[in-house]
Amino acid sequence: MPHDPIVTDTVRGAEHLEPRFVHADQERVAADRLAEFGRDGKRPNVLMIVFDDVGWGDFGCYGGGVAVGAPTPNLDRLARQGLLLTSCYSEPSCTPSRASLMTGRLPMRHGLMRPPMYGEAGGLQGEVTIAQLLADAGYATQAVGKWHMGENEESQPQNVGFDDFYGFLSVSDMYTEWRDPYFFPEVAYSEERTRWIENQPFNKCFVHAKAGEQLENVEEVTIPVLSLLDDKWAEYSLDFLRRMGGSEQPWFLYHCTRGAHFDNYPHERFLGSSPAKHPYKDTIIELDDIVGRLVAELEATGQLEHTIVFVTSDNGPEMETWPDAAYSPFRSSKGSTWEGGQRVPGIVSWPGMIDADRASDGLFSLMDWFPTLLHLAGAEASLPSDRYIDGVDQTSFFLGADAESNRKYLFYWLGSTFSAVRVAEWKFMLASTSDDDHDVMNIGGFSGVTQKYTYGRLYNLYLDPKETRSYMVRKLAYLEAFQSGIVNHIRTFAKYPAKNIVGGVG
Repeated sequence: MPHDPIVTDTVRGAEHLEPRFVHADQERVAADRLAEFGRDGKRPNVLMIVFDDVGWGDFGCYGGGVAVGAPTPNLDRLARQGLLLTSCYSEPSCTPSRASLMTGRLPMRHGLMRPPMYGEAGGLQGEVTIAQLLADAGYATQAVGKWHMGENEESQPQNVGFDDFYGFLSVSDMYTEWRDPYFFPEVAYSEERTRWIENQPFNKCFVHAKAGEQLENVEEVTIPVLSLLDDKWAEYSLDFLRRMGGSEQPWFLYHCTRGAHFDNYPHERFLGSSPAKHPYKDTIIELDDIVGRLVAELEATGQLEHTIVFVTSDNGPEMETWPDAAYSPFRSSKGSTWEGGQRVPGIVSWPGMIDADRASDGLFSLMDWFPTLLHLAGAEASLPSDRYIDGVDQTSFFLGADAESNRKYLFYWLGSTFSAVRVAEWKFMLASTSDDDHDVMNIGGFSGVTQKYTYGRLYNLYLDPKETRSYMVRKLAYLEAFQSGIVNHIRTFAKYPAKNIVGGVG
């Protein structure tokens, strides 16, 4: 009989670890499968593909695809080969999400509560990354594509655990919006203002660096260059996969695309390729093609059955530049703690290890990869004990037969404001962003104001995914389940204080 997350107790393995469910039967199945896989000392490779601003509903396997004008056959095939997560969660925006994935920690702990823009100071320095721990465990580590976790030298990829980095340090629009006369005519048509932006302290090139070395500029990111970047980055990752195909060394490839963050300038061979005939949808076609190429290379080099493949997005859909934006069936978008801001696609494939054609609504956070990958790599002993780890080990969820998630609580933070907690189908919300359409050109998650609720709101996400009707007055019996989780969560900040590196809202 499946367990009920509302009434089932969790286990806290240590004071600095997030409590988790321990399902004894699925733990045994997972342990047996891992032992069989690793009997000759082999450890799994990891290919992590992180899209930018792609929505929960964009892929065909999530109900989008052809229905929204951009078929995704490669992503759909990958989903059929493994596990489709329907309650996979990021943080509200890209930098907090990426840093949480890298560290297994909430933004309130690593301190990157919003994206640093135009060379703004602040980054990952002082944090322990999964890349560093995997490198210490003998993995080859490669980062390709978008970084956006700090431009300062201490926070650059080659200094936080990656052997090699080929990509850019910031985000698409920082390189192009001021060059485009459609979006920024007052800058693009002004030599003085163009020079003013050119003199701002952010790197305007895509770059290359090896571990411990200085960055080298590869090429300035103009609009024509930007349209080629995802293809160039895919080729770089393909070269890495070919090299590693002849090696016994396990590897971690963190491949982050430029697409589909605004503004979208697809590669010329994908222009007009989508039924929608729109740049955003053409970009989705291009991203699907890249996934297909990477997976095909794994198969061609005999690495597919030894590799965990994970595809996700760094936050919910961006709506400020609609219609150049992603799709979600949930309320609001990037920048908010409504479901539309943080519920993201999550496809996990590992042929022979993760059962095929499986879907689960078990709670999963991108932070959960931190302890999970250490377990899979046989490096659990390197999990830091001097800081709080918010991720939970989901190894048995992935590898067990018909397994349940090990996560009970999903905590939502809106910058430095505690916003909500989810348990099972219920979401108890204390604060959010308003859906205010009076102060923006296009309403989205980064609009409105922070609003706190006097009594709290309770949403049933199965009956009301748009979060429009609070059940609180008729469901008071649930209060203790949420309040005890919140109280215990907030108490962890007494011994493990919050950091503020790039400050958030709230």
